[in-house]
Parts: sequence; C-alpha cells; structure tokens
Amino acid sequence: MEPSDEALLDAMAAGDAQAAAVLVRRYQVRVFGLCLAVLGARSLAEEVAQDTFVRAWRFAGGYDSRRGAVITWLLAIARNAAIDAHRSRLERPYDPDEVLAMLDSRAANDEPEQLTDAAHVRTALRTLPLEQARAVLMANFYGLTAREIAEREQVPLGTAKTRIRRGLIRLRDELGVSDD
Repeated sequence: MEPSDEALLDAMAAGDAQAAAVLVRRYQVRVFGLCLAVLGARSLAEEVAQDTFVRAWRFAGGYDSRRGAVITWLLAIARNAAIDAHRSRLERPYDPDEVLAMLDSRAANDEPEQLTDAAHVRTALRTLPLEQARAVLMANFYGLTAREIAEREQVPLGTAKTRIRRGLIRLRDELGVSDD
C-alpha cells in the first residue's frame, strides 16, 4: 500500500530522502505542468519545478493538513515560485508613469481608421484617473498584487483594491466589453 501524502511529508520533515523521491514521482507531472503553464518556457519550468520540490523538502515540517491537501500546498509553492521566476525574467521594470507616457505618445500617432485592439486599450486607459490607470497597469502589466501596489503607492490596501477594481470596470465600460 502506498504511503499517504501526509506520511510522506512527515518522513521528509525527518530527512527521509526516499519519501521525497516518492512525492516527486507522484506529483512531478502536475507541478511541471503548472510551471509550464505559468512560464511558457520548458527549461525554466523544469528549473522552477525542481525548486518547488526543494522548497517542499525544506518546509515539509510546516505543512498543516487543516489548511488543505498536500497537492494544494505543493501546487501553491509551484505557482508562487513560477510567478517569482516570471517577475525576475522581466528585462526592465517600467515606472507606470513612463508606461502611461508611452501610451500617450503612441496614441497621438495613431490614425482613427488604424486603431487596433491595443490602441483601443491605450485610448481607454487614458480616460481613467491617473491613480486607477497606474493601479491597473501595475496589476496587469507587472503582475503585482494589490498589497504590493498599496506598498508601492503608499496607500491603504483597500484603496489599492478599489483603484484596481474601479479602473477595470471603467476599462470594461470604455471598451464595450460585456459579461456575456
């Protein structure tokens, strides 16, 4: 009979390499698949999947079964590691104000008959109040969380969430997107 996931983590926390090998064999395809879906690059996904299992080994003693299944815990580690890897791949982080300025300069050169979907989005972004446009860009261009945006903008978390939500609602309305 196969050991349970919880038993494997308990053994890993005690330093059992065999238990770690069993856990890796059991979940390597799912962890790699998630990493590949987030990152889109096979070699980087392999690296992040391996890092996921190293982190699982290191933090096996911190697993709490009351908070969810082992696979849920493991995939959360993989997702977070993949997001971290994705963020670190960004060549040059842009200040949201610079992005808005680039959008303005590009939109000024667009002819109305040549407006593409991207140009429609640029135009719609320019209609938002600056703080909403910055929040939407940071959330969707950088992939920052509301908490990270709140820290960066030095505003309360609720304010950052409201800016993102209101900005996205206004963008949806400007672009004529429906919930259908």
